[in-house]
Amino acid sequence: MNTSPAALNQAFAALADPTRRAIVARLALGEATVNELAAPFNMTQPSISKHLKVLERAGLISRGRAAQTRPCRLEAAPLKQVASWIELYRSTWEESFDRLDAFLQSTAPPPLPTALPPSASSSPTPTKGKKNVRK
Repeated sequence: MNTSPAALNQAFAALADPTRRAIVARLALGEATVNELAAPFNMTQPSISKHLKVLERAGLISRGRAAQTRPCRLEAAPLKQVASWIELYRSTWEESFDRLDAFLQSTAPPPLPTALPPSASSSPTPTKGKKNVRK
C-alpha cells in the first residue's frame, strides 16, 4: 500500500466526485463490467471510462481481463488509508464537540415549566352574594 501524502491526495480527489463514489459503492458489492457500471448513469460509456481511469490511477480499483470484458474490482488498501487518516482526527473532533456541548449546556437558560401553577389573580374566587364581574 502506498501511504504517501500524494497517494492520499489522489484518493481524496477521486472520491470527491459523486459519480465515482457511486461506482465505488457499486464495486463494494462485487466485480462489475464497464457496461454494468454505466447502466445507472445518464452518461456515455466513454464518460464512465474516464471516471474509471481516475479511480484506477488513485489505486481504488483495478481492472482484470476475462474473455472480451474487463471487469473492475475495488481495491481496499487506498480506502483503508483514507479511513486511517480520518480516524486520526475523529477523536479531536469528538472532544471539540463534547466541549461545545458542555459550554452550550452551561450557558442555556433554565427550561420553562410545562404547567403554570394557579395564581390568585388569574382565577377570581366567587364571593357570597356578589357576582364576579370583570372590568
